[in-house]
Amino acid sequence: MFGYININRKELTDENKKAYQAYYCGLCRRLKATCGTRGQMLLNYDMTFLVVLLTGLYEFADESMEITCALHPTRRQSVRLNQATDYAADMNLILAYHNMIDDWRDDRAFVKKAFVKMLDRDYARVMEKYPRQAGAVEMFMKKTVEIEQSRERNLDAVAGLTGEMLGEVFCWKEDEWADELRTLGFYMGKFIYLMDAYEDYDTDLQRNAYNPLVNLNRESGQDFDTLCRLLLTSMMSECAKSFERLPILLHADILRNVLYSGVWSRFEYLQLRKRRAEEKAKKKMRKQ
Repeated sequence: MFGYININRKELTDENKKAYQAYYCGLCRRLKATCGTRGQMLLNYDMTFLVVLLTGLYEFADESMEITCALHPTRRQSVRLNQATDYAADMNLILAYHNMIDDWRDDRAFVKKAFVKMLDRDYARVMEKYPRQAGAVEMFMKKTVEIEQSRERNLDAVAGLTGEMLGEVFCWKEDEWADELRTLGFYMGKFIYLMDAYEDYDTDLQRNAYNPLVNLNRESGQDFDTLCRLLLTSMMSECAKSFERLPILLHADILRNVLYSGVWSRFEYLQLRKRRAEEKAKKKMRKQ
């Protein structure tokens, strides 16, 4: 489900690209340190956004270094680490752990089930360290399974579960920024759920699998893609409002790049792929 919260590299300065990549590499390094090589396989851009967001909000001082790694053995990589990196690595593990359980449940992916077993000890460690966040993810994932099995027609209700879950993850600690971070995470979680449903729509339709957008398409007289874009835009608008209320100056350009542009990269790719498929079908029809 995750992996939609990314940067738009074309719109970032070279300096900001390097900074973002250094935080990404820092998250990768921390996952390896805490979970071994298997931890690096859990890495995603959503939690890199969380690292940059919390670093900007709390203005942490980075520990910077240059390293070489197995993926880039011929050149040194810049790495930035701080307290936000440690927290995001633990949240990355929690979300990936439950995401793989969900994949096993949906597709009987035995590889995912085996990988989950390998992470049991690491997950127990993080759960003890962050019981509120881990408990929230477990509860909301369980509720999501129940609501999907009942084929809930209320789109807001089912997407809201992922929103509440990510809201708890974004809320690192109960302080003056807790409510705003929960709100930002809530709407970003809803965006992620809806984007995932949009991407899986055709496949789910063919398999008769649950997808909350199916009913939306049947009941609405509007163009389906246009309606989905409006829903997604509404979610990101609320995310942006929460972000702008936070007193963030450090890395604000990177964060705005993600919120106003980067999150749309996948949607635009899917739109392009759909147009190409339609053009290919039309050409095929003309030849017949």
